[in-house]
Amino acid sequence: MRIGFAGLGVMGGPMARHLIEAGHQVVGYNRTLAKAVAWAEATGAAVAETPQGAGEAAELFILCVGNDEDVRQVVRAALETVPTGCVFVDHTTTSARLARDMGEWAGARGCAFVDAPVSGGQAGAENGQLSVMAGGDAAALDRARPVLEAYSKAIQHMGPVGSGQLTKMVNQICIAGVVQGLAEAVHFAQQAGLDTEAVYGAISKGAAQSWQMDNRWATMARGEFNFGFAVDWMRKDLGLVLDEARANHSHLALTALVDQFYSEVQAMGGARWDTSSLAARLQDRSGR
Repeated sequence: MRIGFAGLGVMGGPMARHLIEAGHQVVGYNRTLAKAVAWAEATGAAVAETPQGAGEAAELFILCVGNDEDVRQVVRAALETVPTGCVFVDHTTTSARLARDMGEWAGARGCAFVDAPVSGGQAGAENGQLSVMAGGDAAALDRARPVLEAYSKAIQHMGPVGSGQLTKMVNQICIAGVVQGLAEAVHFAQQAGLDTEAVYGAISKGAAQSWQMDNRWATMARGEFNFGFAVDWMRKDLGLVLDEARANHSHLALTALVDQFYSEVQAMGGARWDTSSLAARLQDRSGR
């Protein structure tokens, strides 16, 4: 399939590479041209200097960019050149309102828009093991699905446009709460003088077990926080969650509190640490 791909960073770059390896014709675009050129040299694919260039003749236009405004600008530009019937698939985590607006824009041009945020982080993108939660027309998703399978282990249709973003918000609510609980558990074990490795062995096969525990307990205990998804990005996502919660009258006291804790991590200089750095805030408070 002929594909335009916008956003060739730590997530989008590997995802687009998987598409090339699957035999698709990919034209990449990145706001920083040097990054696009480096990606092209590594993959042998073509690049365009503008979204319009990436969109020419594209049957599918995929985005994995930074925020609402980035998506708005790229989609607006690409709609100038994509053929009628093109399906836009947006893997960026954005507001649900933005997704609905993009759905209307694309529909007015005879195209379709699928909001399809992902979970799995940089490792999931590199290994082709992302989970995709998609909102939009089911037939449009079915057209895109064989392509998305190149870098996904699961693709779930959640409902109309915007439903994918709302589901990603649920995902981030869960992560925020679990990571904070895990950080407190590691902190408590250390303050109590316990062997954290032995504690993990004792509790990780029972009801306390989680992906975060299996992958971040030991590194939290060692004070290592360089594992991908940055605090800055998590705060962006939680901001979207809390905005939506105000609109739909959800009560997210824990999520709001964890967002505040992440702001404290930022103030400590941890803006680019990964989300497990909630443990660093507790270590800083206790002096260890």
